[in-house]
Amino acid sequence: METIHAALKESMKSDDFIQSATTIRHTLLQLSYYNSIINQEMLHRDLFTVIQLSNAEIHNLNDLKNAIPFEGVKVSSNLQEVSQSLILGFIFVQLDSDLNEGLLINIADTEKGYRGNNLSENEYSVIGPQVAFVEDLDTNLNLLRKEIKSEKLKFEVQIKGSLSKTRVVIAYIEGITNPQHVNTVRQRIMDLDFDVIFDTSTLSQIISDVSITPFPLFMSTERVDRMKFLLLSGNVAVLSESSPFVISGPTTLFDFFYSPEDFYLPWILGSFFRLLRYLGVIFSIFASSIYVSIMTFHYSIVPRAMLGPIIESRMNVPFPPFLEVLLMEMTVELLREAGARLPTKVGQTLGIVGGVVLGEASVQAGLTSNILIIIVSLSALASFTTPIFKMSNTIRFLRFPLIFLAGAWGGLGIVIGVLILLGHLLRLKSLGTPYLVPVFPFRYKGFKEFLRLSYSATWNRPAFLRPLKEKRYSVRKDQDIGDDYKNE
Repeated sequence: METIHAALKESMKSDDFIQSATTIRHTLLQLSYYNSIINQEMLHRDLFTVIQLSNAEIHNLNDLKNAIPFEGVKVSSNLQEVSQSLILGFIFVQLDSDLNEGLLINIADTEKGYRGNNLSENEYSVIGPQVAFVEDLDTNLNLLRKEIKSEKLKFEVQIKGSLSKTRVVIAYIEGITNPQHVNTVRQRIMDLDFDVIFDTSTLSQIISDVSITPFPLFMSTERVDRMKFLLLSGNVAVLSESSPFVISGPTTLFDFFYSPEDFYLPWILGSFFRLLRYLGVIFSIFASSIYVSIMTFHYSIVPRAMLGPIIESRMNVPFPPFLEVLLMEMTVELLREAGARLPTKVGQTLGIVGGVVLGEASVQAGLTSNILIIIVSLSALASFTTPIFKMSNTIRFLRFPLIFLAGAWGGLGIVIGVLILLGHLLRLKSLGTPYLVPVFPFRYKGFKEFLRLSYSATWNRPAFLRPLKEKRYSVRKDQDIGDDYKNE
């Protein structure tokens, strides 16, 4: 008959699950625990040392229990109870002479990751938890274990970097995540031959399906709640030492416009704000290029009521619309870069004062028009609606090729730019998954992910992830209140 010790070794196949043996007072003990969620100081100082200094002889589990200075220590021989306790931060101590039962001792690290120094800064949300990942890998694994209390959460550790010897961890949920995605990530990381792994951002570029693209092919986040949702949906996550960001895949273009805040609000409000982000991105990409196109080639489509204000606004501007837009866009980008590199309070002041002063001075000097100031300002604001910083950078970049094309061929140039962009997006893949799914390949069921629908309509995991378990949860309609009265 298989012992509990052997059953745990067979079922807990995760690199942070430790089974070791130690000899204390001539007694061989077998230990089983999750290294990522226990308090190492309690293990060595409060448990091993006290038992070692105890004068009591240890012949059975009761003797060992009496020598342990912890409350709530209990004897267990139930595999399910032991498994659930280990996930919560217990250690299972067994005598080598009897591996069918042992002591469950709570030595969970309750403080790691929740000390107030790891609040989310780049992905701020008004509603919901603010806990973020930090540079310490053990703390990040601890955070994930606390959020997903299941032995199905697996960690695989690889040492990469011939000089840095960096620990890289692959995280996934067994029974949900498609093994093909796990194998793809595992093989790509194994094939790495790098001197130093600086960050998960470096890894995401190296293991991506395509390297010549401005679009991020892996989701990068610092928020624990976002990564928890992605893992439960069937994604594969990659963590690295010295990196406060965790990457995951496969992902699609539309995933970068979802915010955890959508799920903390009523679904109507969540859908409204998600739709607002889509509109903001479209406006941010095309507003400046459309202005160049109309002012250069297609001014005949401007309504007659607007011709007067536009002519008056551009009367003293010496530059053509193309140079005018390019000058203002470059000014905004310079202000944004300068604000990001300076200390927080100084950067905020520079952004506000610099934008107001330069905008007013440009109009007064006749270098630009009032209408363009409004368009460029709204375009810059719209680009900030994207929850993921990497996708926000991509949107900022896309404006410039379209401005050049609009300056050269007007509306035709914009159409050419859109076709080139669509052709590029159609060729992109993330871990072998098309980047534009469910638009291409067309999957009509996937369109419900575009909006944040009610929980009664989103119990299935995204089909493009090909999860082993399709349903997230079961939805049961409550009985009509009239039926309850009838039964009374």
